[in-house]
Amino acid sequence: MSGAFDPTARLGTPSPGRPPRQWPHLPARRRAAEPALRRELALLGPLAQLKAGRLARRLTQLIVGLVLYGMTMAMVVRATLGNDPWDVLHQGMAKHLPISFGTAVIVMSGVVLLGWIPLRQLPGVGTVLNSVLIGLSADFFLGVLGTPGATAGRLAMMSAGVFLNGVATALYIGSQLGPGPRDGLMTGLHRRTGVSIRLVRTSMEVTVVLVGWLLGGVVGLGTIVYAVAIGPLVQWLLPLAIVELPERAVVDRAGAGPVCAVAAECAA
Repeated sequence: MSGAFDPTARLGTPSPGRPPRQWPHLPARRRAAEPALRRELALLGPLAQLKAGRLARRLTQLIVGLVLYGMTMAMVVRATLGNDPWDVLHQGMAKHLPISFGTAVIVMSGVVLLGWIPLRQLPGVGTVLNSVLIGLSADFFLGVLGTPGATAGRLAMMSAGVFLNGVATALYIGSQLGPGPRDGLMTGLHRRTGVSIRLVRTSMEVTVVLVGWLLGGVVGLGTIVYAVAIGPLVQWLLPLAIVELPERAVVDRAGAGPVCAVAAECAA
């Protein structure tokens, strides 16, 4: 969801020393017919995402990741030590509009998706679910969680929220069912303008933090910790969360569809 993750880093490479999945219990002839599995992010269109295989596993992982993401947003907000960049804006919106924090997340997702139109970005099922489930989950957990009284408790809640947000991000990206609205806007601007991902991301986040702060969103230690930590966290966790897809689902036999360790590399 947040643009803090830099998709130009090589995240989807196979784990060192991990051989391709084998099928020792099958006859040699049948093993040869089984498609190889690739543990890397692939550049897939919306329909190809649904046809790529292992859909039940991927949908389950996607939903778990999105619900967890909303919970971690609530944890960081309740810690009151500073929100992640986009949540500074969401919180500021909720203070000036008759809507909840989670509704602000959903509304902003819709606004961002409008920006996909001139960029000719196509949303996947993960994009749509991302736009709705995270906001609903955030509101639910904001109603459940309270703010710890002690500073140490607030620091612990913030730290746990940032770490689990990295886990949630790896889960929903690793499901390979489409990027979140904000991720897609970032990579779409990079693809259309040629401007580096880092510059696009930084420009977007500085803008939303500034606007959110002017609206009353909380900026603080949590904002800095999130901005610094989330990229390395996702880079570490994503290879563990990518759902392996059959090679034939990623690359057709005519060679028309490239496989990318990171989708943005193919789009660039």
